[in-house]
Amino acid sequence: MDDDNQKNHLKAYGIVYFSLEVGLTSKWLLNYDGGAFLIENNKAVENECKIRGVTYQIISDAKAQLILQEIASPSSNQDAVTLEKAPKIAVYSPKDKMPWDDAVTMVLTYAEIPFEVIYDQEVLADKLLLYEWLHLHHEDFTGQYGRFYGSFRTAPWYIEGKKNAEKMASELGFAKVSEEKLAVAKKIRDYVIGGGFMFAMCSATDSFDIALAAEGVDIAASMFDGDGTTVNYQSKINDRKTFAFKNFKLERNPIVYEFSSIDMTRKRKIPKTSDYFSLLEFSAKWDPVPTMLTQNHTILVKGFMGQTTAFDRNTIKSNLIVLGENKTNREARYIHGTKGKGMFTFYGGHDPEDYTHRVGDPKTELDLHPTSPGYRLILNNVLFPAAKKKKQKT
Repeated sequence: MDDDNQKNHLKAYGIVYFSLEVGLTSKWLLNYDGGAFLIENNKAVENECKIRGVTYQIISDAKAQLILQEIASPSSNQDAVTLEKAPKIAVYSPKDKMPWDDAVTMVLTYAEIPFEVIYDQEVLADKLLLYEWLHLHHEDFTGQYGRFYGSFRTAPWYIEGKKNAEKMASELGFAKVSEEKLAVAKKIRDYVIGGGFMFAMCSATDSFDIALAAEGVDIAASMFDGDGTTVNYQSKINDRKTFAFKNFKLERNPIVYEFSSIDMTRKRKIPKTSDYFSLLEFSAKWDPVPTMLTQNHTILVKGFMGQTTAFDRNTIKSNLIVLGENKTNREARYIHGTKGKGMFTFYGGHDPEDYTHRVGDPKTELDLHPTSPGYRLILNNVLFPAAKKKKQKT
């Protein structure tokens, strides 16, 4: 899985998932050869590698043992993590086609990793219990329809989406979309607390936390829900209920395409040519979780924009781990934390290979980006729940 030899890093994750599905022993070699995978030799896996264009080597049992001994050395910042079971994956996403695409759905499809699409009906019916891993599509959990009102309120897709959301909320027994989305957010919260793994990108990150913090407070202006907001609602926000963020200020102007001060998009002064973020290094033997989540063939990853591009370091809770950051702009791009028995990861930006993806832009063709470091980070999270858990020492 290094930079020089692997021709398709993304599909390699699909090979590992396939090996777990057919019951083969697999190990993730953290910080070894770009985060390589050691899989029990099997003709079916070899054929899949050939079909999918994934670079592989067949080695002897003796060579495998030498590699594992090298990794086990106390002087090496490496570890071998056993992967036990292919996690069952759910993508939380609207069932109807939206005018933009979702990076996680695209990369799962490209890597040939199976997933099921669920939405509010399934979440409220407690169907999350059927899955080990959940991805949140670029959702707005605050009931403000993505804050698209300023630019797209007359667009047919916006009007139709608002009508459909109101209809679904009513059918599910809620007076407002914001109330229905809060109920969904609380179900997802309980799923994580109970031991689930949750991954979110772009606006699903901050809008999820904002919805939890605003429970019992109306923060949606009249064009979103037909009535006014709670008086002095900023003072009533409770960030003790959030997963990741604190001390944030909500954006009060409904015309502005922004939720709060959590996001760095409007605070950034970084030219595209120098917009990169760096992955932090962790101790593989002592902190395997963040080490797994940052496996890559480079520590420098191209930046990319989104409605929520990056997270202001001043709004991140102290118990979270920053996995990727742009120090120059004091922004975190990739963060991880625990909640109850479960874990969550928030990744800023919309599409790792489309710098300023906008509504209506064509989808990214991952055949053109098979070694994308930014997309690799997503797939690290997909395989992460398969790892045999070790107790973290720090």
